[in-house]
Amino acid sequence: MKPVSTLAASLISALLFTAAGSAVAATPAAKPVPDLNKGKAIVNSVCIACHNADGNSVIAGYPVVAQQHPEYMIKQLKEFKSNARKGTVMNGYAAALSDQDMVDVSYYFASQKANKLAATNQETLALGEKIWRGGIASRAVPACAACHAPNGAGMPVKYPRLAGQKADYTELQLKDFRDGVRKNDLVMPHVVNGMNDAQIKAVSDFIQGLR
Repeated sequence: MKPVSTLAASLISALLFTAAGSAVAATPAAKPVPDLNKGKAIVNSVCIACHNADGNSVIAGYPVVAQQHPEYMIKQLKEFKSNARKGTVMNGYAAALSDQDMVDVSYYFASQKANKLAATNQETLALGEKIWRGGIASRAVPACAACHAPNGAGMPVKYPRLAGQKADYTELQLKDFRDGVRKNDLVMPHVVNGMNDAQIKAVSDFIQGLR
């Protein structure tokens, strides 16, 4: 069996190559120009109810979006609007946003500082860390840190920041990827396919404590 790090690289490279397809030769899109004041205005009139004014949601099931990579948020908002990502209240909210609104909101939230949270279950902390840093070789699950970085900072454009994300939200998303509920990513369903509920819960709690 390949080492987990090699397995992760092989799996992700293959999937990303497939996803890229003929787009390799495409001309890069112009970088969007955000208006943070307009983004703040939209946040304070719409997003604040669930995500708070600074993106640090305190409501169960709603993610922390403060300090998230704006490119990732723009992608999610567009996919909520097109129904490529389904099943949440965000479909309705995103439908009312223009492309520029999405840019403004995403860059505003990216400019906010995420609160420092902590893991809550000491009994599963070691298991969560093991999965995060080394994956689960026996189940062909690559290390989370291979894409999302050892500290959970992610990689702009490609992979979201996970550090400090609320455990309940992360747990739900991982289960949705595994169970075929969430389908707007080509890589994640394969990554979590071999994980059981206990493993997902453990790594989600560990992620909450990353800084």
